[in-house]
Amino acid sequence: MVALGVNLLLTLLKLVVGLASGSLAVLADAMHSATDSFSSLMGLITNSLSDPRPDRDHPYGHQKYEGIGALAIAGFIFFAALEILRNAMDRLLSGLDPLSLEWHQLILLLLVLGFNILMAVYERSAGRRLGSRLLLADAEHALSDVWSTVVILAGLSGTLLLDLDWLDLVLAVPVALLLIRVCWKVLSDNLPWLVDHIAIPPESIHEVACRVPGVLNCHDIASRGLLGRAVFIDMHMIVDADDLPTAHRITEQVEAQLEQRFGPVRCTIHLEPREYASDRITFEGVHG
Repeated sequence: MVALGVNLLLTLLKLVVGLASGSLAVLADAMHSATDSFSSLMGLITNSLSDPRPDRDHPYGHQKYEGIGALAIAGFIFFAALEILRNAMDRLLSGLDPLSLEWHQLILLLLVLGFNILMAVYERSAGRRLGSRLLLADAEHALSDVWSTVVILAGLSGTLLLDLDWLDLVLAVPVALLLIRVCWKVLSDNLPWLVDHIAIPPESIHEVACRVPGVLNCHDIASRGLLGRAVFIDMHMIVDADDLPTAHRITEQVEAQLEQRFGPVRCTIHLEPREYASDRITFEGVHG
């Protein structure tokens, strides 16, 4: 709610300055802030749906809603970048109109910059404290807004002092490229989690499990999820036990050791007889 309120305010301030001065760079930055507002709204929606606790319909929890929300943020960022580049091209083809820029407008943008910095720091701190990929993605977006505003402020100051109207058009392009870079970072951070990329190297799981007394062999290990929040582990195991209660105690010790090493984990351990021993740690035939 705080992020949504601040981003709406920043969008309005930038829009006022952009329309009053005719600056394409400032209008592009206003569009950037508008995508921040959409991101915050998306964050409110997906964060209310995201819950690590399982239920009947979602036995693995609801955390991937955060990843979906982060991808939506990436989509907003990419859309903003394309719009900036399109507007820059249209203005270049139609001719450069002189800007109506004044010093009090730059002071207003400086105030906007201060709000941007506070917002980026606040969201990153909250994202790390809560372990929220969605808030961290939104913080990256807010941080990109900080740098784009810095670039625009510097360029518009030069425009006002040196009367270089073409500088405004030049400034719009780095803002678009900055947005594309942030879009790629958000995608690269969230796509592996959404497509069930490996969460923990199987060799590390094998090492921890085989150190537990009573474990004779551990193979066909797979893991997915988000390290530090919820990781799901599947493995086949052979234990030195002739009765179910003893075997169960050994598997509980394995799970306890894995949780101590890697944080919250949920293990599915398939017990096998001794003749099923294998040195194949993963499903891909990697030997340890």
